Amino acid sequence: MDVIDIKAYMQSVGREARAASRLMAKAETAAKNQALTAMAAAIKRDEQKLLAANVLDLEDAKAGGLDAALIDRLTLTSKGVASMAEGLLQIAALADPIGEISNLNYRPSGIQVGKMRVPLGVVGIIYEARPNVTADAAGLCLKAGNAAILRGGSEAIHCNQAIAACVKEGLRLPACRKLRCK
Repeated sequence: MDVIDIKAYMQSVGREARAASRLMAKAETAAKNQALTAMAAAIKRDEQKLLAANVLDLEDAKAGGLDAALIDRLTLTSKGVASMAEGLLQIAALADPIGEISNLNYRPSGIQVGKMRVPLGVVGIIYEARPNVTADAAGLCLKAGNAAILRGGSEAIHCNQAIAACVKEGLRLPACRKLRCK
C-alpha cells in the first residue's frame, strides 16, 4: 500500500486550487455556462457508469455494516442522475452573480458607495454519503467564479470519482481551456 505525505499533498492541492481560483474569477459567463452544460451532458451520457459505480459503493456500504439511513442517502437512481444533470442546467440558466452591484448610495461627500459581488476564491466542502453533492457543489462554485476542493466520504468514493470525471470533462472545453482550467 502506498503511503503519501498528507501535508504535502494538501498543500499541493491548495496551491493548485488557489491558482485555479484566479482563473475562475476571470471566467466569462458564457464559458461558465458552456462548462455547466457540458457537465450536465456528460452526466446524462454516463448514467450507466454512475449507477454501476454506485452499486460498488452500496455493496461496500452493506458489507461494512452502514446503517439503512446512510445507505438510503448513498443510493443513486436514474431519477437522481437526471436530477443532477438538471440541477447543473438550472445553475447555467441563473444570472451570473459576479460583478453585480447593489445598495448604491451617495455619501455626504458626494461619492457613490455600493456592494459588488466577487468570488470568494477557494471553497472547500466536506460531505458524506451524498454523491449528488459532487455535481451540485462543483456547479455552484463554478457559477460563482470559485475553485472548489471537494472531499466526499469514502463510502461514496466510486460514484464521486465517476461524477468528478464528468465535471472535469466540462472544464476541459475549448472556452474554458483559454483560462487554462484543469
